[in-house]
Amino acid sequence: MLRNYFMKMSPLRLALVVFVSLATTVVFSLFFATTAPAATDALVQSSIPWWIWPSVLFVVTFVLGIVAVLGGVGGGVLFVPIVGGFFPFHLDFVRGAGLLVALSGALAAGPGLLKKGLADLRLALPVALIASIGAIIGALIGLALPTHIIQIALGSTILGIVAIMSLAKKSEYPEVKQPDALSQALRITGIYHEVSTGHDVKWSIHRTPQGLALFLLVGIMAGMFGLGAGWANVPVLNLLMGAPLKVSVASSKFLLSITDTSAAWIYVNNGAVLPMIVVPSIIGIMLGSLVGVRILAKTKPAAVRYIVITMLLFAGGRALLKGLDIWS
Repeated sequence: MLRNYFMKMSPLRLALVVFVSLATTVVFSLFFATTAPAATDALVQSSIPWWIWPSVLFVVTFVLGIVAVLGGVGGGVLFVPIVGGFFPFHLDFVRGAGLLVALSGALAAGPGLLKKGLADLRLALPVALIASIGAIIGALIGLALPTHIIQIALGSTILGIVAIMSLAKKSEYPEVKQPDALSQALRITGIYHEVSTGHDVKWSIHRTPQGLALFLLVGIMAGMFGLGAGWANVPVLNLLMGAPLKVSVASSKFLLSITDTSAAWIYVNNGAVLPMIVVPSIIGIMLGSLVGVRILAKTKPAAVRYIVITMLLFAGGRALLKGLDIWS
């Protein structure tokens, strides 16, 4: 209902909402001035007063929210490398905020996807259990390693994501000749209604053990870097395990709400979640996503995809060079 309300807004009203949200972000940061010592710790080599950064962060994440929708990627995969590379925040705080940004989007989309029958619980829950274990392990590893090591690993991972996005193919209805024994034992199969054709699509999966093993690795990377994992979930579910593309996308969104929660608690427990970063980021991403949905029909997806790939390539290179102390 709230989403429909924003979608029907005139551009002037939507701009007013954005302005009020920006003002609220600034007031929030100033009101919680008691967090200034923690904010000072979060900033690295910055001469600008700490309370200015939430306003800048809101504007940047608002743009990222628009681009994320148009490019078909999660906000977290853009948020961490760009904010971590170009803002003077300690990387631990950026990764903690990145998980909450990805989590907020997943929680907003999950119930609707379940209600429409696109997200499948029998598919998502076993995968989410494995990925959550990996996310907890990854979060503990990420907080224990030196920052420059994480920067190098993050940059390398982002460049790997660029390669996956550039080369990976998508299959709307993968051919699964014979479900494997594990998927049959877990009864991972289903039927969903394809609105575009008006037909019911029956599906099953295969290569389940290999898929679960990969999701352990994906969970570790999600927890370590705070990226969320939609960029990896969909190819594994769709191309490796054979789930239809729409089921893969929807189930990926749902399982993110479980995986990211597991990793986020580790960051919260270690004090690596700061309101001055999290609040403007979530507000900016969510409002930007609403604007992105409004203009999605008027854009060319291929062009936007190349913009996203270029942004990730630049941000990944920046993170890698920053970790190597070449571009500080």
